[in-house]
Amino acid sequence: MLDDGAQPPVGALYRKVAADLRESIAAGEYGSGGKLPAESALAERYGVSRGTIRQALSALRADGLVTSRRGTRRVVLGTTRVQSFAELVSFTNWARSLGEEPGGRVELLERRPADAEECEQLRLDDGADVVLVLRVRTLSGRPVMVERSVYPVWVGELLTGIPADAVSHTEPLQEQGVVFADADHTIDLVLADEEDARLLGCRAGEPLLRERRRSTDPVGAPLEWSEDRYLPGTVAFTVHNSIGRSALSRRHRSAP
Repeated sequence: MLDDGAQPPVGALYRKVAADLRESIAAGEYGSGGKLPAESALAERYGVSRGTIRQALSALRADGLVTSRRGTRRVVLGTTRVQSFAELVSFTNWARSLGEEPGGRVELLERRPADAEECEQLRLDDGADVVLVLRVRTLSGRPVMVERSVYPVWVGELLTGIPADAVSHTEPLQEQGVVFADADHTIDLVLADEEDARLLGCRAGEPLLRERRRSTDPVGAPLEWSEDRYLPGTVAFTVHNSIGRSALSRRHRSAP
């Protein structure tokens, strides 16, 4: 049942239900391959309509946590924390949405000359400087990811006054007028190096899930080039595709 007190807005109800179910799935309450209760049972448990339950289940489906068949009890696909690329969300906000306590610790912040790839990704002239920030990110106190972010100097210098143990860098940057509007992501595997092993407590050579990300502002100017390396089993990523957004479908719609 949802907490007593003032009833939240209708649009927020399904989010509260989805957040509670996410927490239960992450805790292993249903197990991988187990079934959630029927929609009617969930509606009774939370004191909401079946339509609200369907919206909550749709959110879980978009996150890759449950199957998508309507009219049957949804099957739990896994308990790994899932991050969706359907919207641009910071690590901090993503962790909080799962009921986790995010954390961060800066290991290195330095200004140095950009290498060739950094110049290309950030559209900088050869020989330009960048600011590198190396951080360990944690979920509920456990190290799960090493974040290596490179910024143009004007952005990086805004980070120098932020405490080394600040939970979020995105939020204080936004407060100073830096708007992360879009991002391109590349996902692959990489072997942990000695620095990864030291910071994450894993073995050198162990496979890590790598996300490389270039973030841009509302007019497309690059703000960040980042490489995040996650321990196996700590996160999974989902991507939603639609034929309605493809060039092929646009050509079909415009054809006589």
